[in-house]
Amino acid sequence: MTADPEAPRPSRVDLRRFKQAMATFPTGVAVVTAMAADRPVGFTCQSIVSLSLDPPYVALAPAKSSTSWPAIARAGTFCVNVLSARQAELARRFARSGVDKFGGVSWRPSPSGAPLLEGALAFVECAMELVHDAGDHEIVIGRVRQVSLGELSAGPLVFYRSEYRRLEQPAGEDAGESASS
Repeated sequence: MTADPEAPRPSRVDLRRFKQAMATFPTGVAVVTAMAADRPVGFTCQSIVSLSLDPPYVALAPAKSSTSWPAIARAGTFCVNVLSARQAELARRFARSGVDKFGGVSWRPSPSGAPLLEGALAFVECAMELVHDAGDHEIVIGRVRQVSLGELSAGPLVFYRSEYRRLEQPAGEDAGESASS
């Protein structure tokens, strides 16, 4: 698809209002991990989506300013650790730069060596297939190689209006119609 050169240009977007608007969309929270040069690396990410079932793909959008992302990109494989509602402090830890993110954190290696964080709800291990430039972020598509479930006794950690939150609805209750594409 190409842009119509005669089409009117969009007006300048108020970035503060854009951030406020996007903050009204709740997202799950995950820590993306890998092994890089024999050391674990990771970062908190809420820009993750299941992209395709056949074949299975996920997409994520790390910030170009991330200090962990370049090491994960070089590793070529990564694991999406879906965080539970009990792991808000872990999400905060992995969102910071310049700290020992794995200090005191329990984890075990996946088949590729990527850290699987204790207490996570699920683990989705991927091989990197495509990285696309997207402004101040990159869009990464990973082919799912392995999936496992972790600790399911807690609900998911959710990011909404710039805060970590828990779902109010107890697990197992039907919320009505399911989403479909």
